[in-house]
Amino acid sequence: MGKLERIAAQQDRAAGRGLSRRGFLSAAVGSSFLFGFARESQAAQTYPLGAPLPPPEFEPNIWCSVAPDGTINVNIIRAEMGQHIGTALARIIADEMEADWDKVKITYVDTDPKWGLMVTGGSWSVWMTWDVFRQAGAAARTILVEEGAKLLGIPASSCHARNGHVIGGSFSISFGDIVAKAKPTRSFTPDQMKALPLKPASERRLIGKPVKSLDIPSKTNGTAIYGIDAKIDGMVYGRPKMPPTRYGSKVVSVDDTEAKKVPGYIRYITLDDPSETVPGWVVVLAKSYPAAIRATDLLKVEWTPGRTANVTEKQIQDRGRELIGKSDVGTMIFNDKGVDEAFKGAKRVLEQEYTCASVMHYQLEPMNAIARLKDGTWEIHCGNQWQTLFLPVIAKALGVPEARVKMVSYLLGGGFGRRLNGDYAVPTALASKAIGGKPVKLILTRSDDMQFDSIRSPSVQKVRVALDEKNTVVGFEHHATAGWPTEVMASAFMEKGVDGKPYDQFAIAGADSWYDFGAMRVRAISNDLAKETFRPGWLRSVSAGWTPWAQESFIDEVAHALGKDPVALRLELLNGNGPDGRNKGQAPDSNGGALRQAAVVKRLAEKAGWGKPLPKDTALGMATTFGQERGMPTWTAGAVRVHVDRATGVVTCEKIWLVLDAGTIVDPDGALAQTEGGALWGLSMALSEGSEIENGVCRDRNLDTYTPLRMPDVPEMDIEFVESTEKPMGLGEPGVTTIGAAIGNAIFNAVGVRLRHMPVRPEDVLAALKEKGSA
Repeated sequence: MGKLERIAAQQDRAAGRGLSRRGFLSAAVGSSFLFGFARESQAAQTYPLGAPLPPPEFEPNIWCSVAPDGTINVNIIRAEMGQHIGTALARIIADEMEADWDKVKITYVDTDPKWGLMVTGGSWSVWMTWDVFRQAGAAARTILVEEGAKLLGIPASSCHARNGHVIGGSFSISFGDIVAKAKPTRSFTPDQMKALPLKPASERRLIGKPVKSLDIPSKTNGTAIYGIDAKIDGMVYGRPKMPPTRYGSKVVSVDDTEAKKVPGYIRYITLDDPSETVPGWVVVLAKSYPAAIRATDLLKVEWTPGRTANVTEKQIQDRGRELIGKSDVGTMIFNDKGVDEAFKGAKRVLEQEYTCASVMHYQLEPMNAIARLKDGTWEIHCGNQWQTLFLPVIAKALGVPEARVKMVSYLLGGGFGRRLNGDYAVPTALASKAIGGKPVKLILTRSDDMQFDSIRSPSVQKVRVALDEKNTVVGFEHHATAGWPTEVMASAFMEKGVDGKPYDQFAIAGADSWYDFGAMRVRAISNDLAKETFRPGWLRSVSAGWTPWAQESFIDEVAHALGKDPVALRLELLNGNGPDGRNKGQAPDSNGGALRQAAVVKRLAEKAGWGKPLPKDTALGMATTFGQERGMPTWTAGAVRVHVDRATGVVTCEKIWLVLDAGTIVDPDGALAQTEGGALWGLSMALSEGSEIENGVCRDRNLDTYTPLRMPDVPEMDIEFVESTEKPMGLGEPGVTTIGAAIGNAIFNAVGVRLRHMPVRPEDVLAALKEKGSA
């Protein structure tokens, strides 16, 4: 048993409680709560009152421990939202340690500062953890082999670890027995861990192999606990009354005459938020959530709305066009010498504009949180993807030091980037503060949630290419503008362009491609009207969900204009060169560079049967990206086969092919599931999703008008991962990135019309066909 678990167990015993299924939380949170649902995952470890505590575990580092019974615990700081991240990360330590997978369990920890940066997003989790967890596993293995060798009476140099045992000749001893008998206490510093020898790829026994996921049992038998399940004795329920605009709304008057008639209604609270996260919000408290819903509906609030009360999506995109037209705004990501000369001297210049609509998260579990003051510390219980970012915001809202705020993590019923923004925790904390720190559970209804979702901003992009007399690409420009989420919520994480100006790397990634375009200029521009109107958010694949829509559609347009095959043109441009050898790649993240991207394009063309004849109005379209981020490339190529109904304009995606080189695949089943989900998300955004800003807020409030991809529309999928021993990259987002452009390119190949706004609606296809005279 690890130190933290011992403390938790002692608290349970001191409180005179055992743990049970869903009653676990109401019991456990009655103590000084150190764990969230992590404690629930240990529900099998309930300790009879009066019984001695289990013996301490061996903790070679903060990331893992080995118990005397052989159980190995791995501490997980990433949020679980359906991606089985605990299984993937635990497997890295377990493989390096040579653990018995049947004895491995995971613990999701709270926001103790010792864990460092706690963020789950951007496909970063495996990539960020790979080196540290391999070193942690090697540290545990090294000590266990040394201690096991002593117990066996054999030199450590003659012993090795395998499947939870240390083996020397014909003798062996289990990890559990080593811990029980030798009681090792040795540990390594981070620098010492970095110096430990790691297993070669050829000796890996868990990484890349099929194993059971550690979180499936609790999710399928109902014992898994999500944020919306959490309870605390004595808590009341809250629902916010949403103001008319995201920013600038001020409460003029509140009339709760009708709300008072609802049984269970307690009171309303007009929030005073020093963090300015939820300006103009009013929270209704009641003894039950149904009562809170009804009373909120009956509460009459008069606001003075903010100045964006009449802003529309078109106005935001028109502002984007205006900004792109100004040469002195934005940040240069690439600005190679010779760009202007290339265009001035070009034999031919092609250019196009592409736009994308607002997109909502619509995660299954609506926003919710519990807040209370316990023993001088504010506890926030919820599912969240970026605890490190929002803990200081909550502290500012409450007017207390960060050290007095703790976030307790639970399973997320879908995240997709929505819970990188922890705005929902702020009104919860303020409501609890207003009633003396008593526990408040605040839940947004679906319509509340969607009204102020941190949406993916609508965007405008302009791309240009300069061609010489031989139709060789000699210059390229990509200008992109949208609302910048990192600028709004985490400006300290913004990077600087080649001109020294800060920019949101998550609002331009994808445009900074590995193509050899010759002299290239990439400019990112913050859309100020978008920022003032709504809270721009990170949504799965972030900018790489829309920058390839422009760049990969445009490359197809260039290919057709030049009479070249689109695959052949891409292979010509993915040559590993570029100014100053920019596209050669470097260790450890991008070894091989653009040539690895070219390899997945070649394999995709082969798998999808590129160039073979298809039925009338049916065609393939393809696109290629490097996943989400240039510095962490997952080389990706995607193709779709679509059929276009000329009478209705309906586009049917019949099949998706994806080939990805993500380096080492740690968790094959999880990788496939992530990529399938990403591809379907990309398809949904291309043909089914998309909202609009009306009167300063999102038009859609529920699934009656917001219509993500339905199950009958799911196409056949063929996904292949390139075998590799390179460092693992991310897989949460790359599946999304090629689909939109591949759909647009396939529509063109099927019926000869080019759509440049995403999502593609049937009426858009019909209009384009009519304009072309092909309906």
